[in-house]
Amino acid sequence: MNKAAQHSNKIINVIDEFDYSTQNESYNEQFRKWRRKKENKFSFSFSSNKNESVFIDGKGFVSENAVSAEKEILSRIFCTVGNAMLIWLVTDTIILKFLIKFFSIIGINVHNNFFSTGIYGGSIEIVISIIIVSLIKMLVTMLYMHKQFRVPLKVEFMHTMNHPSGLVTAISLALVVCTIINIPSAFSVETKEIYSFFRNIDADVSVWGQAEFLVYTIFDIIVISILSGMIFCGAMFAVCRQFGDLFAIITTSLTAALLTHNFNDMAAVFLISAIGSYGMLRSGSIFTPIAVNVVYKMYILALTVIEVDPSVNMSITKGMFMAAVFIAGTAGTIICFLHNRKKDIKLAVYESEFSLGKRIVFSVKVFPYIAVGLICIVYALAGAVF
Repeated sequence: MNKAAQHSNKIINVIDEFDYSTQNESYNEQFRKWRRKKENKFSFSFSSNKNESVFIDGKGFVSENAVSAEKEILSRIFCTVGNAMLIWLVTDTIILKFLIKFFSIIGINVHNNFFSTGIYGGSIEIVISIIIVSLIKMLVTMLYMHKQFRVPLKVEFMHTMNHPSGLVTAISLALVVCTIINIPSAFSVETKEIYSFFRNIDADVSVWGQAEFLVYTIFDIIVISILSGMIFCGAMFAVCRQFGDLFAIITTSLTAALLTHNFNDMAAVFLISAIGSYGMLRSGSIFTPIAVNVVYKMYILALTVIEVDPSVNMSITKGMFMAAVFIAGTAGTIICFLHNRKKDIKLAVYESEFSLGKRIVFSVKVFPYIAVGLICIVYALAGAVF
C-alpha cells in the first residue's frame, strides 16, 4: 500500500464517506454544500486524523471522537424538533381556544369552553375556524424548522422523480397497509357513522351541511396531505438523513405519530409516514409521500362511506372493497419488486460505533423532544379514558 492510501485510511471525514449514490447529483451537490458550511450548527461534519490527539486540561491527550460529535449534533437537531412539536401542540390546543374565544367576542357564531375540547356554533364558522387553526399549526411548524435548519429548498423538498417505480411501490404498499390496519375496526361490532371519519375534530359534525362536509373533506385530504408531506419529509428529514436514511425514516415517522396524540391513529400514521418517506427516497420526489397520504385518507373515507351508505345502489360491500384493494396493492408491490430487482436502488446507510438503535434512543431522549412526546402520550391516554 502506498503512502497516499495509508494516509487516506487514517483520515475520517463523515461528509465524504456518506453514500451519495442513492440520489441525483443536483441534490447531492446542494446537500454537501449545506453540510460544509462552517456556520451550520446542525451539520454533522466531523473529520479527524486517527493518529492525532488533542490536549485537554485534566485529561491529557485525548483522541477526537466521532460519536461525541454525533451526539452533540443530534442533541441540537432534536432540541429544535422538540420545539417545533411544542409549537404544533400548543397551537392545536391552547391557541385554538384563544382564537375561538376571539372570534366569539367579535361576533362570529363559534364558541368553546376552556375546560372542554368541544367547539360549537354555526357549522360554516366551525369549519372555517378549524381550517384556520390547522393552517397556522402546520405552516408555523414548517416555517420554524425551515428557518432553524436553513436547508436549501432543493434539499428540503426533493423534486426530481428519478424512479417513478418508487411512487408506484409506495402507493401499492400503502394500499396493503391500509387494509391490514383497518381490519380490526372495519369488522368490529360497533356501529359507525360518517362522522367517524372526522373523529379528530373537536366539534359536533353531525349538524354540518353537505357543503361543510365537502369543503373540510377536500381540505383534509388534499391540503393537510401536502403540508404533512412538507413537514415530515422536508427540513427535518433532510437533517436526519446525515445519520442514514433508515434513521430519518424512523424518527420522522415517530414524530408524526406522536403528534396525532391519539392511540387510534398512531400506528397507522407511523406506517403510512414510513412508507411515504421510503417511497420518496426511492423515487426522488416529495410528491410520493403526499400521494401516499392522499391514498390513505381516501381509503378511510371510502371505507366509511361504504359502511354507512343505506342506498340499495351501494352494491359493493366492505369486505369486497378491502379485498380488491389488498389484491391490487399486493400485485403492484410484487410487479414493482420484480421490475426493480436488477436495479441498484437502495437506502443510504451511515455506520459508526453508535448503533442505529442507540442513536434513535439517544435522539428521542433529548429535551424538549422527550417532554413533548410524553405530553402527547398523556393526551392520548386521557382521550382514550375519557
